[in-house]
Amino acid sequence: MTQIYNFSAGPAVLPKEVLQQAAADMLDWHGSGMSVMEMSHRGPEFISIYEAAVRDLRLLLNVPANYKILFLQGGGLGENAIVPMNLVGRVSASATTPAAIDFVHTGSWSGKSVKEAARYANVNVAASGEAGRFTSVPPQSEWKLTPGAAYLHLCTNETIDGVEYNFVPELGDDTPIVADMSSHILSRVIDVSKYGVIFGGAQKNIGPAGLTLVIVRDDLLGHALPICPSAFDWSIVAAHDSMYNTPPTYGIYIAGLVFAHVLRQGGVAAMEQRNIAKAELLYAALDADDFYQNRVEKDCRSRMNVPFYLRDETLNDKFLAGAKARGLLQLKGHKSVGGMRASIYNAMLIEGVQALVDYLNEFAGRK
Repeated sequence: MTQIYNFSAGPAVLPKEVLQQAAADMLDWHGSGMSVMEMSHRGPEFISIYEAAVRDLRLLLNVPANYKILFLQGGGLGENAIVPMNLVGRVSASATTPAAIDFVHTGSWSGKSVKEAARYANVNVAASGEAGRFTSVPPQSEWKLTPGAAYLHLCTNETIDGVEYNFVPELGDDTPIVADMSSHILSRVIDVSKYGVIFGGAQKNIGPAGLTLVIVRDDLLGHALPICPSAFDWSIVAAHDSMYNTPPTYGIYIAGLVFAHVLRQGGVAAMEQRNIAKAELLYAALDADDFYQNRVEKDCRSRMNVPFYLRDETLNDKFLAGAKARGLLQLKGHKSVGGMRASIYNAMLIEGVQALVDYLNEFAGRK
């Protein structure tokens, strides 16, 4: 059987060891006689799973004590509405002048965030990379921020466009930074204390689709708008340890297995070094000549999502067919931008990246 390497942007590859453990637990978790999918979310068996997941994630990211870890549903796209419903109430507004939210527009996902937030607040696009076709992060010196904004929203890794922040903004006031880290959380060391809120859909580096992670600083709780559904009011969710309603229990279980796996691998710092090596290997192959193109400026290139184009795009179908025949799957780029994309999340082994590089060289006719 051909070795399969799945380069999907999400739902994405999971560690083999995690899938094997889940398979072993499927019918009978730890002698309980139940599958995790059959457990009460309030029973002692699942509570132990939940507590271990929270503990391990707090350890992995060194989450300060004054931050809550919440497990919700709705995905990253859902949080684009849930975030403003929880945060715009922290600043004063009038009937004619709604609260302001600042955004830095770096690609498709931050663009979706802008549109969704405009339903609940006055949106200010403080900077945009659109004129440059989203090939870089606008330098902070060019951002036009709103004094007293409810928060500043960033998508710190654009899954579709392949742009990643290489810095944390310094705002010089108490405006909290909200970061959508859906597609690179756990891939690099971060200082959680630099952010007011970090959120992400799980289906990249954490677990299956359907689970959403929110890390929120305590002082940002309790400001939800009256229209915010109670199940998405962070203060209510936090007060009930993510058990206000039935949470995505199986997603939390798989996430917990992933957290434990990353800890065994040496933690986030060790994963970052592996991700640097994988990204350097792939980008070197793309940059070797002009047969392929990655259009993102080098200092903003994502380590997780690598879009690229063939110089002769009439060869796209042939390239994808050859890749599939070699077990290199899900390399077609997003429909909005075309081309190709290789997502090389934590669970993608360097052997998989090397297999892709070998094929890139072969297809380009390189010796």
